[in-house]
Amino acid sequence: MEKIRIGIICPSEIAFRRFLPSLQQEEAFVYTGVAIADKSEWDGEVDDSVIKNEEAKAQSFVDTYGGKIFHGYMNMICSDEIDVVYLPLPPALHMRWAKAALENGKHVFVEKPSTTSYQDTKVLVDLALSKGLAVHENYMFQYHSQLSQIKEQLENGAVGTIHSYHARFGFPMRQANDFRYNKALGGGALLDAGGYVIKLATKMLGPTVQMISCVMKDYSQFNVDMYGSYMFKNDRNEVFIGEYGMDCEYQCSLSVWGSSGILSTDRIFTAPDQLQPIVKVLHNNEVSETLLNEDSHFRKSIQMLAKAIHEDQTRKQLYEEILLQAKLVDEARSLAEN
Repeated sequence: MEKIRIGIICPSEIAFRRFLPSLQQEEAFVYTGVAIADKSEWDGEVDDSVIKNEEAKAQSFVDTYGGKIFHGYMNMICSDEIDVVYLPLPPALHMRWAKAALENGKHVFVEKPSTTSYQDTKVLVDLALSKGLAVHENYMFQYHSQLSQIKEQLENGAVGTIHSYHARFGFPMRQANDFRYNKALGGGALLDAGGYVIKLATKMLGPTVQMISCVMKDYSQFNVDMYGSYMFKNDRNEVFIGEYGMDCEYQCSLSVWGSSGILSTDRIFTAPDQLQPIVKVLHNNEVSETLLNEDSHFRKSIQMLAKAIHEDQTRKQLYEEILLQAKLVDEARSLAEN
């Protein structure tokens, strides 16, 4: 089977630090190169120093991982050297470049969120469906083996009858020029940390998940949401409470409260490859600990991309998951406004 040729739009940190080291371990793929935007592809005026900085970052990709530099995103998108485009751009730019890639017959591997609205995501999914192309949204934590191991413990009665789930994901303030604080670039806690919590709710509550309420908070000095919380339920009346933020003490936790115990873990979203997550179960004031397997959720997400490229059923499954995620994000905004 021929290798899948993949190129990167924008020499971003996550592409350099996480994506390419994982990709190099996957025999199904070959890295072709990285694209930098030409002046016509930037929104508004751009200084020559910015272009030079992008060129320097792109050269570091070549020096470290090989491949070539494509001058212009469209040059990569239209190239016959590329089968898949990886998009680690700020969220507001995903729609434009993912759509261009699909229109030119390229599969799309996009960092979360797929777009900033359900309507835009639906356009991408419909286009991908019409062309038989994969669109994969990179919420990689969902593929870590700890999730299936936790579910197995719960199914085996670790906490008895499940009443509720509680998840938190948030981090302290970053530098003021971070795109997360820029509304025009798709900033805001909902689209960043909040999306992880929504995705986990869908994985724990299953296909009957419903969002019941949402509260979002912003600060006067920022034009984006900074913190939020949700409540979900399913047809078994299990409740999922989720909180998220980008101005808070770091949290990355899941706890499950049941009739005979509480299960908890604290690296549910961001477990590094060499980390063995620890699951604790509290029962009758005694705590037992289980050391779970280390795993590479980024590699597994890349493997899911390869599967979607080759299998119709997997592509359709990912379409449904992407649309559900975008729908729940839109519902969060609507509920928070009421």
